[in-house]
Amino acid sequence: MFECRVLGPVEVLVDGVQIDVGGALPRRLVAALAAAGGSAVSNDRLAAAMWDDSPPPKAAAAMQAYVSRLRAALGPEYRDRLDRTPTGYRLTIDELDVRRFAALIESARSSKPPTARRQLTEALALWRGDPYPELPEDSTAADRSRLQELREVAAEELTAARLDDGDAIGAVVQLEQLVREQPLRERRWALLVLGLYRADRQGDALATLRKVRDLLADQLGVDPGPELQALEQQILAQDPRLRLAEPTLATPIQPVLRPLTSFLGRTADLKQLTDRLTRHRLVTLIGPAGVGKTRLAVEYVSRNTPDDLWFAKLADVSDPTALPATVVDAFGLVASGDDPTALLIRTIGAGPGLLVLDNCEHLVAAAACLVSDLIHGCPQLRILATSREPLGVEGELTLPVNPLPWATDTDAAVDLLVDRVQSVRPGWTPSATELPAARRIAAALDGLPLAIELAAARARVLGLGEIADRLDDRFALLGAVPQGSLASHETLEAAIGWSVDLLDPADRELLVKLWAFEGGFTLEAAESLGVRSTEVEVLESLSALVTRSVVVADTTAEPTRYLMLESIRAYSRKLDPDPDETLRLQARWVHLLTARCAVAIREHRGGWFIRRMNRELPNVRAGFAHDLARDPAAALTTAVGLGVYLYRSVHHAEAIRMLRDALDAAPDGPAIDRGRALNSLTALTYYSGDLRGVDELVDQVVALLPEVSKESPRDYAELCLFLAVGCAVGGRTELTADIAGRVEEISDEYGLTGLVSAARAVYAVALLKAAGGDGDGILAQADFIEETGRGFMRAWATLAVAEAFLLHPEVASPERAMEKVRVSLAKFLEHEDYPYALNVLRIGALAMVRVGRPAEDAGRLLAAVQTHAALLGLRTRGLVNPAEPWVEDAFEGIAVPEGLELSWSAMLALLAGD
Repeated sequence: MFECRVLGPVEVLVDGVQIDVGGALPRRLVAALAAAGGSAVSNDRLAAAMWDDSPPPKAAAAMQAYVSRLRAALGPEYRDRLDRTPTGYRLTIDELDVRRFAALIESARSSKPPTARRQLTEALALWRGDPYPELPEDSTAADRSRLQELREVAAEELTAARLDDGDAIGAVVQLEQLVREQPLRERRWALLVLGLYRADRQGDALATLRKVRDLLADQLGVDPGPELQALEQQILAQDPRLRLAEPTLATPIQPVLRPLTSFLGRTADLKQLTDRLTRHRLVTLIGPAGVGKTRLAVEYVSRNTPDDLWFAKLADVSDPTALPATVVDAFGLVASGDDPTALLIRTIGAGPGLLVLDNCEHLVAAAACLVSDLIHGCPQLRILATSREPLGVEGELTLPVNPLPWATDTDAAVDLLVDRVQSVRPGWTPSATELPAARRIAAALDGLPLAIELAAARARVLGLGEIADRLDDRFALLGAVPQGSLASHETLEAAIGWSVDLLDPADRELLVKLWAFEGGFTLEAAESLGVRSTEVEVLESLSALVTRSVVVADTTAEPTRYLMLESIRAYSRKLDPDPDETLRLQARWVHLLTARCAVAIREHRGGWFIRRMNRELPNVRAGFAHDLARDPAAALTTAVGLGVYLYRSVHHAEAIRMLRDALDAAPDGPAIDRGRALNSLTALTYYSGDLRGVDELVDQVVALLPEVSKESPRDYAELCLFLAVGCAVGGRTELTADIAGRVEEISDEYGLTGLVSAARAVYAVALLKAAGGDGDGILAQADFIEETGRGFMRAWATLAVAEAFLLHPEVASPERAMEKVRVSLAKFLEHEDYPYALNVLRIGALAMVRVGRPAEDAGRLLAAVQTHAALLGLRTRGLVNPAEPWVEDAFEGIAVPEGLELSWSAMLALLAGD
């Protein structure tokens, strides 16, 4: 907001922060433009104001220089407020203290005494000195005179409001000062006399009347005016109209009519609220816009109506100082006492009662002050407040009101939608195809009752599928709130806008950028946007957003995850001045994540990081889609960084599509990235059971190797290592030897010792596969792997050994095969590599049969493995003989129940025999 103050030395504020406009001349420029009230001011008038009718020879050029400096001081957002006109300049100001002063006085004339007192006090507080002190006397004489007179009138009306509000003593003190300052203003004497009379100082009142009569006669030779003469007669007659009427309490008014619609999905919340208000005196329902806080409060009071109930609706109260008077109205008071809060305390007294304060979020400080006074002054009063943030009063118990669940077709959000559609389509019941659409609508609208009811209203003219398809533009689709609704706003957009408008500018700026994150975000992700200067500032803003119910914090996960309702995300996107840049920043965050993922896997911390990446998958998808369209090389880099994560945690069909899309979009990307992407694609293709595709991809990587730079020896060696894995899986022994040999050469040259043992293990697996049924060959490679294998590659090679032992039972005993199964499985679980762990469990089921364990248990384990594999979209075909389902064939005659679901712990227990 752009604010200017001229009731005293000129001050200019931008978004609440005072800026330095410069010396005397630029201050005169601002004052002259502000005095015009938004109208254009000619160059000649501005020159006269700035240089006292003695402008320099090149006044226009000098003025233009001052205008340029002033625009720079206003900043990029407000510089255009000072614009050029054909003859001069115009300054457009959002808040001018002169306008505010006049508006407050005008409003006070029609306000009740408590409100008028606060408005007039605020108006007089705007004065910091004489108006327009920088400008020449003659240029603003009329304005100054008018404002001074208004100020005198405001001072008089403030004392009148104090009298009408029951504060006679305070008014008298103020009026005695006023009559000394302006002894010829009869209105002040009349108010002073009335104040003395109401303060039970009748004699002083009559003496004051004699004093003003003498004063007027001595100085002006006139008698007092009609008001003073009538007042003297009323005092002498003890006219009761001079006294304030005592406040009386009208018949308690009906607080809020209970809606005719059914109340669904809040039974547990209502029970919890009833319990909390039984044991606590102050309960605040908090939650986002449209979640149903008011409806829950109304249902509570409708079902638990106490003898004394007062319901104050605060949504339309714009002035925090008017809050006590608004609550007084809710009590049915027909006359005002000395102080509204004191009046409320006297009225409630020591008896029991319930006060409901609805929609406190824009009046939190004032509401907290009032609530604290009432709680301490009325020992049996209970207060139920609704707000989008806590009041922060000692002893307050907050009760979150969350969106309705929507996960299944029978959850409360779907039930609510169906119920409200039935109210506009009598006799309708949802079909088998409409229920999924209803769930889509409930999910897209975050389970917010207000949004769901507005969507249901559209069912008069649209099918549920059509409504679901159009929710990308939800604010255009969802209409106005119906007549009689408890909602405080006319539309969902207005309700959300109300919450956003209450935020501090810095917090709002952060919120407007957070919409780009899909599925939530972390504190570090919010920091990456660069909206705030420091990490502490970001944390403070996030805390404010959580407190005000526009962001939700999930502290059950580490790092803490922050979530935005989809409707708030949609609103924030509409406010974002540069959504494309915001999407770029989100994609940049994904780049950082994927780079860390690759490092974590290389450093054997992949399990922990992959668990974190699972929570970030929606963000990864969004960032990847952004790059695919705008920066294909970055999309390829992202896909490469995700390589191991993709095959471990993402459905393989999606992972294959991502890699192919990245490769197609960036055919000229760095050779090392294309090679890595092809290696990842090779692994996923193997898991899909397409062995011919594996060979084709291996050939592509081999053909690409000459283009790959060896600038980073480790990157080149790792590329070759995983290429060797593809060669080994495909049974290409000689090619495996060649590629594994390259890994050893470059590793020896650059001291990459860990990769040497890995390359040898891969080659050993290739030889193991080539051995066929040669027992000596199999045992030789098995011994070599056991002696030299390290880390992940030892687990991978040991899986091949276990398979060979089971495929050729004459080579080794079942017990030895089971031992290899356990060794390999333990290592894969350590790395949290679940696809390979499923491969191990698959052959583990066969090992169970071979060692004489119950066939039923083995069949259940194999069935559960198949179910888990289907969830990831992979086939568990093993390493030694992936072309044949030899394990499954061995279960002929053994029950393998289709679709059996078992947890990982249950599968491990089956294998262990627990």
